[in-house]
Amino acid sequence: MKVLLTGGGTGGHIYPALALKKRIEERYPDSEFLYIGTERGLESKIVPENAVPFKTIKVEGFKRKLNLEGILYNLNTIRLFLSGISQSKKFIKQFAPDVVIGTGGYVCAPVCYAAAKAKVPTVIHEQNSVAGVTNKFLARFVDKIAVCFEEAVTQFKGNEAKVIYTGNPRAQEVAGIKKTPILKQFDLNPDKETVLIFGGSRGAQRINQTFIDSYQKLSEQPYQVVYVTGEVHHQNIISQLEKKYGESMHTESIRVVPYIQKMPEVFAAVSIVVGRSGATTLAELTSLGIPSILIPSPNVTEDHQTKNALSLVHHGAALMIRESELSEKSFVEEINRLMKDEDKRKEMADNSKKLGKQKASDELIEIINQIT
Repeated sequence: MKVLLTGGGTGGHIYPALALKKRIEERYPDSEFLYIGTERGLESKIVPENAVPFKTIKVEGFKRKLNLEGILYNLNTIRLFLSGISQSKKFIKQFAPDVVIGTGGYVCAPVCYAAAKAKVPTVIHEQNSVAGVTNKFLARFVDKIAVCFEEAVTQFKGNEAKVIYTGNPRAQEVAGIKKTPILKQFDLNPDKETVLIFGGSRGAQRINQTFIDSYQKLSEQPYQVVYVTGEVHHQNIISQLEKKYGESMHTESIRVVPYIQKMPEVFAAVSIVVGRSGATTLAELTSLGIPSILIPSPNVTEDHQTKNALSLVHHGAALMIRESELSEKSFVEEINRLMKDEDKRKEMADNSKKLGKQKASDELIEIINQIT
């Protein structure tokens, strides 16, 4: 089987594609893969690191603000989209895939459109509870639409018959991870209650500032903390902590790191996770059954992270703090409330586990088999 994957911009679009690739390889060892992304997105780093053949096209997303600058930008975006279709056609002709799978991000638009027009079986995968603009555009052209949240099933008007609720391939990939002593790599006690706090693959400025303000209070708690800043923010946060707290910032109970390579393994080793509510993060948390405090990013299309978070909150699997309500007080109080209530954490963990769709890759492979 020859599979062309496309998706990019953030880890939330890339990791599901790579998880699906891994499962396809397990079931069909002779499979070949090509990944099409952009030079500017995270895929340009992550995909080659995973030894997947990688090609790039130039494409940009649309600006929503339609002033003169926005209009000129969007005209260029249309030009790049048309150019991207032409580039994609060449790659598709050279690789001759049996199926094309798009996992989100604007790079999918020209690739999946070109594939569909070339009569190559094409699937798009929507990770969020609110369907993205690119996937809504592609819905009429592709063969199947896989979704991760039941709330998204009805959002592809006129194309509902194509929609299948599969869940996220990343969930199946991490489902079997067990608790290990991985916290030792941070010089922490793997047997002590631990809170993991992070703001997504690129970090989150508001969460970072709240952590800085809360550092002293967190250091006084009976639990440990691992804080992930995002690589671009790490040195600045260390500098701010040193300036604000001096030598007192060097505590045995808090570790501040730029990035964690094996995040799901750390998820499985901690008591709770505090962070954004991107679709891939939630897929991992529910697959592993981890209680969480979610702080949705307000800077995303149609506020979809809030809707993602509410899908867990309404099932008793998570708590939520809106960024507009985030403060040192609310941050520390909510963490402490959950860390002091072991029964509540166990209840949330059980509810989280019930939400996990742990056969998403296999279901997507069945869809591929049906259309190829």
